[in-house]
Amino acid sequence: MWYVYLLLSLKIHQWYTGSTKDLRKRILNHNEKKNKSTKFGAPWKLIYYEACLSREDARAREKYLKSGMGKRYLKNRLKFFFAKGF
Repeated sequence: MWYVYLLLSLKIHQWYTGSTKDLRKRILNHNEKKNKSTKFGAPWKLIYYEACLSREDARAREKYLKSGMGKRYLKNRLKFFFAKGF
């Protein structure tokens, strides 16, 4: 099982979208500043994820979620979360 996930930086209030096979380990890596792209935003909070059957499916979904349409989808899907001030 592969995962596509969305993290929110509690420090700089930006979000990061990625994919992984081991979601728990990947989030720990982000929060332990082991990822070049996210080390300045730690700590990170998992706010959304989707399970995918294969790496290819996860990568395709990640690519979509990073697109303009995908970002609109996420904002609509998470509108109640963002309405709380996150």
